[in-house]
Amino acid sequence: MEKLIEIKNLSVRYNDHTALRNVNLSIDKLDFLGVIGPNGGGKSTLVRTLMKNIKPSEGEIVYNIPFSKIGYLPQINQIDHKFPIKVLDVVRSGKADAWRNLNPFNKNKEEISHAEKLLEDMGIADLKNKSIGNLSGGQLQRVFLCRSLMKDPGLLVLDEPDAFVDNRFESLLYEQLKKLNKKMAILLISHDIGTIAFYVKNIACVNVNVYYHRGNEISQEQLDDYNCPLQLISHGKIPHTVLKYHE
Repeated sequence: MEKLIEIKNLSVRYNDHTALRNVNLSIDKLDFLGVIGPNGGGKSTLVRTLMKNIKPSEGEIVYNIPFSKIGYLPQINQIDHKFPIKVLDVVRSGKADAWRNLNPFNKNKEEISHAEKLLEDMGIADLKNKSIGNLSGGQLQRVFLCRSLMKDPGLLVLDEPDAFVDNRFESLLYEQLKKLNKKMAILLISHDIGTIAFYVKNIACVNVNVYYHRGNEISQEQLDDYNCPLQLISHGKIPHTVLKYHE
């Protein structure tokens, strides 16, 4: 299998705190990797290091795909909602290397058509001329997902895209990701293990160390072995949580 990303012996430290320790993980072409783990376990640190926002303390990340072909949807709380820009221009900015490279007066018809098609696919074409400051959390999430797809990436990285969204968009999101996975690899961080287990191909549990599990079914015993303090999730036609007995 062709490896798009190879993470080798990666460690990240903040002062005396170790966020990630000796991580070895690969992302294959057309993989759909679900990343789970407890709060503070290092999931977002892993993604931010992958996106070159954090420098590793040790180890390396080998990119066998151009970095420009990696689409990224950060957590919604990292986005400045008050930035004075319209929805269509936010989506178009995904074609630029940085916000400052976006020229709002550039009327590239092909680019605009691509952005409008993405908005239509997400069911928010009617919002294209609205300011992002007037959007709900779910609408904003959809806009930035469209932005991450503007470069037609070979790898799409999503950091908890199902947070702050309504049930309708959550369903739309996962169905859309299933379609996208036919032409690109996806790395998805989520707390909603039951839902993602229905769609992902492989699972990685992040709790300072990273434990890779091939396949999308994982037992409570494996979670315990991986030192991931998570509840067992069963999935089928209706994903559901199975709680351990407790007093």
